[in-house]
Amino acid sequence: MHEQPRIHRLILQDFRSYASLDLRLSRRLVALCGENGAGKTNILEALSLFAQGRGLRRADFADMARLGQERFAASIALGRAEEAEEAGHRLGTSFARGGEGRSERLCRIDGATVSSASAFAEHLRLVWLTPDLDGLFRGTPGDRRRFLDRLVLAVDSRHGTRVNALERALRARNRLLEEAAAGAWLDAAERELAELAVAVAAARRETAGRLDAELLASADRPSPFPFGRLGLAGEFEDLAAGGAALDVEDAYRAKLRASRARDAAAGRTLVGPQATDLLVRHGPKDLPAELCSTGEQKALLLRLVLAHARLVERMSGLAPLVLLDEVAAHLDPARRAALYEDLDAFGAQVWMTGADPALFAELGARADIIRVVPGAAELA
Repeated sequence: MHEQPRIHRLILQDFRSYASLDLRLSRRLVALCGENGAGKTNILEALSLFAQGRGLRRADFADMARLGQERFAASIALGRAEEAEEAGHRLGTSFARGGEGRSERLCRIDGATVSSASAFAEHLRLVWLTPDLDGLFRGTPGDRRRFLDRLVLAVDSRHGTRVNALERALRARNRLLEEAAAGAWLDAAERELAELAVAVAAARRETAGRLDAELLASADRPSPFPFGRLGLAGEFEDLAAGGAALDVEDAYRAKLRASRARDAAAGRTLVGPQATDLLVRHGPKDLPAELCSTGEQKALLLRLVLAHARLVERMSGLAPLVLLDEVAAHLDPARRAALYEDLDAFGAQVWMTGADPALFAELGARADIIRVVPGAAELA
């Protein structure tokens, strides 16, 4: 049986608009209600710091400290539904800005310092959807690639390390090309780059394939949210399709060697997983997502994110914490009711935000309704 961890308590100090916040929760569905600018998304951002990376806004940690402060801290009491707050684990993260450009982020589990936020994945996984993703399908390939990497990271905590190493290897090769370095140096750089490229691409293909299968398996289920079909596109993806890892590495090294002059002129490596694009199609219509209406795109994205949450649970054994920022505001009543039914059936803890408390009225006693005002939040 998969675990369904939930947050019993959230404590913030000098985080964004909160000088101090101590919020206790008792239910699996949590709705944060308040006017625009009250600080609802700040709470979701604090929770997102318990995943790898810089949170759902992708902001610099220094910018998360309350205005005029040099540090912030966030901690959660995590446990199962039936546990008291004291029975579970305590996860904490903090940031302090020092002099001469120095800064330090610390992560702790039950009071013991751990190496990085990746250690939190043993106890908690997170998925999220924010309004910033509304234009994903009409946005740039880079936006979709970052979204894809976030999907992979939720099921494979080592993916972030691989992607960072790939970026360093690309910079190293680009620098060698700029310096017109000797062939032996480029051979060594391209060997490392090829190994990392194949590993990153394989992780992306595996997650995209599993998620596509997850969506397809639920295609016949009646839902106001259409299912999508996923694929990857790019010259490197064509090169790697169906090949064994070592063969793909050899083929990619040969392509890198042949394209040195072109890449040097461009100032960057033109072919590789750094140029991969995530393709999404409206399943029932067999239409590219970018050609769908705005409402259809929102519905496709929502179903994709919830399918990803189910995939995370199956692969990790942990039902992820689901963060949905302003998700219900633009849904008609039928779709909103269907969303709440899906969330209730999933079993994970879900945090939602909305300006109008009426959006969450039908949740009734199933949810903790939190009233948010600037600098404070409390049970309504």
